Amino acid sequence: MSDRSTGAATWPRLKRPALVVAAVGLLFAAGVVALPGTAGAATTLGASAAARDGRFFGTAVAAGKLSDSAYTTILDREFNAVTPENEMKIDATEPQQNQFSYANADRIVAHARGLGMQVRGHTLAWHSQQPGWMQNMSGSALRQAMLNHVTQVATHFRGQVAWWDVVNEAFADGSSGARRDSNLQRTGNDWIEAAFTAARAADPNAKLCYNDYNTDNWTAAKTQAVYRMVQDFKNRGVPIDCVGLQSHFTGGSSYPSNYRTTLSSFAALGVDVHITELDITNAPATAYTSVTNDCLAVARCRGITVWGIRDSDSWRSGESPLLFTSSGGKKAAYTSVLTALNNGAPPTGPTTPPTTPPTVPPTTPPGGGSCTASITPGTVWADRYNTTVTVTGSTTWTVTIDITAPQKVSTTWNGTFTWSNNGNTMTIKPNGSGNTFGFTTMTNGNTTARPRITACTTS
Repeated sequence: MSDRSTGAATWPRLKRPALVVAAVGLLFAAGVVALPGTAGAATTLGASAAARDGRFFGTAVAAGKLSDSAYTTILDREFNAVTPENEMKIDATEPQQNQFSYANADRIVAHARGLGMQVRGHTLAWHSQQPGWMQNMSGSALRQAMLNHVTQVATHFRGQVAWWDVVNEAFADGSSGARRDSNLQRTGNDWIEAAFTAARAADPNAKLCYNDYNTDNWTAAKTQAVYRMVQDFKNRGVPIDCVGLQSHFTGGSSYPSNYRTTLSSFAALGVDVHITELDITNAPATAYTSVTNDCLAVARCRGITVWGIRDSDSWRSGESPLLFTSSGGKKAAYTSVLTALNNGAPPTGPTTPPTTPPTVPPTTPPGGGSCTASITPGTVWADRYNTTVTVTGSTTWTVTIDITAPQKVSTTWNGTFTWSNNGNTMTIKPNGSGNTFGFTTMTNGNTTARPRITACTTS
């Protein structure tokens, strides 16, 4: 998203059924949702998304544009969710320490909720758009100030916000898979989970999300790093409900072919997935259609938010990346998205396992000392399969397992797992759950390869 103070890009620099029903009902009453003869068809993005199992199709909103009737006409007609573009960020809500300012954010929230729209809170903790007083802090003082900000802002909007982007853009770009070096990161590596814990206490009914950009390609180091953090949080009970992919694409070529794999892999961890800040250079209809179809294909992809309404409202206005022209006209991409939403088939998921597991014999490689490990194939369903490994001969062991790319492990249990930089080699140690552990692997198009134990050593 853009930095409000400079306008410069900062990415290389993205239920409540009663509310959804209310949104559709209000729009229908206003005469802006027409239901043609074909059952399930709708003529607006939000209404069509809501018909797909209660999904949302939202947009970023600026408070200063709510007085523009052309802007609000499209907003009120087309969308069933909104994200304040800048009005809930740290510099806007706490310009001076412990002096909070909510007028512009309240205005957006009131407008949205008055039409039955859901609201996404964006964002509680971020290294960017911090007010000067916070930029000058460090260490424990900064940690406490950050937690106080999370608590105060989430408490103010309690009951009004459906989802919070609790933490935004905390991972570095490039191949390191590391956390971003920021003043918040330097308060301690647990700052992200501390923010989530504070947000849960302040607003127990809101869904809590982690949001980042350049996390669209499943094989990217940054994507894998975020995935491992979410997996770790789920394993340890840190409150996290959803992951947001910003998906600022630079054209058809930057839409990754494995985007659906990314969505389904995060969903397999037991979190919802949201496309939170979608915009695509020159708004190619094919790329917008692909993104929409990918979301519809994953049951836990709960919706899409475009980062602005008209091209003139975009932080990338010179690239014409949105669904409406600067004059408010519908582009071909708009029509293709609406068609995809109306034609969207019910998503498929791992609900009906096939009767036959993969045929893979137990594997017992050479071990260190008396340690051996054996693979037992498990349940197969849709595009993934389970594997169980049993270690014999020792209770203090280390097992190494290779996964053949593009297959990726999506879920683990009963062991402490660490990963190689490329994410294709697992090292597992006991975590007190005994000598049997397991994991789920997504095939990602390769249905023949199976995990291989390469070492079992005692310690």
